Amino acid sequence: MSLQIKVPESSKAAPEEFYEKFSIDRPGKIVFVGRHLSTSNSVRCIIRRISIYGAELEVDPSLEFPANFFLEIFGIHDEIGCTMIRRDEARVIVGFNMLMDPEFLHHVRRLSFES
Repeated sequence: MSLQIKVPESSKAAPEEFYEKFSIDRPGKIVFVGRHLSTSNSVRCIIRRISIYGAELEVDPSLEFPANFFLEIFGIHDEIGCTMIRRDEARVIVGFNMLMDPEFLHHVRRLSFES
């Protein structure tokens, strides 16, 4: 089963709009990337929605947000490489650096029901 979606060139929608999103409202942590890909400090966030393409985060509006960072979902000990797509005050839309494995997404969604 291919995860690629054929999109007409005339379409103006952003890539993140093509993937099904799931509400999880789960706490997470943004880990900033320092020099030589070292991880420095981190801040908490709330992951409101997630798809295999990316996520919608809620952060402190006064936070200076990096273009690239790692996202850790509480309850899962993997860090996901992310790139900021756009920001509107406390709402941040991010894209994952690689499409998330659908089985991993299922695991994340299942955790949100268990808690």
